[in-house]
Amino acid sequence: MASLPASVRPAVPGTDLSRPRRLWWLALLVVGWFNLLSALGGGLGLIVGNGMGMPMSWLVGTPFDSYVIPGFILLVVIGGTQALAVLGQHGRQPWYTGAAGVAGFGMIIWIYVEVALLPVYSFLHTLYFVSGTLQLIALLLCLGILPADRRVVAEPLE
Repeated sequence: MASLPASVRPAVPGTDLSRPRRLWWLALLVVGWFNLLSALGGGLGLIVGNGMGMPMSWLVGTPFDSYVIPGFILLVVIGGTQALAVLGQHGRQPWYTGAAGVAGFGMIIWIYVEVALLPVYSFLHTLYFVSGTLQLIALLLCLGILPADRRVVAEPLE
């Protein structure tokens, strides 16, 4: 059985990465930090800032009677998974790729649920949906699962 060429083999965390993979690794880190700081700021703002100026009427028909529980979820669950992903990546832990995947999907799910529950739509929903999606795309490119160069085609397995 033929092995895959090095250009399409998944990068093993902590090993020497090619220049394009280093750029995707950096992109993954930057998006992770952006998502982490946004989740921390948003969560604290919802809890301490009493919904950051959002009217309580937006919560009618949702399972929440205040912004405290959504803020706690944003702070602990979304912010926590982003923190694990970023800290794991900084430490080149072998599990950082899984944490980054969970964090990216978590951001997308958070925005999807928020849009489904709230009666308004904001450009921030688009921004954070895109940031979660970019986190997943950067992860796939970093791992070499999506080839960064369209000319690279995996050799057929025998």
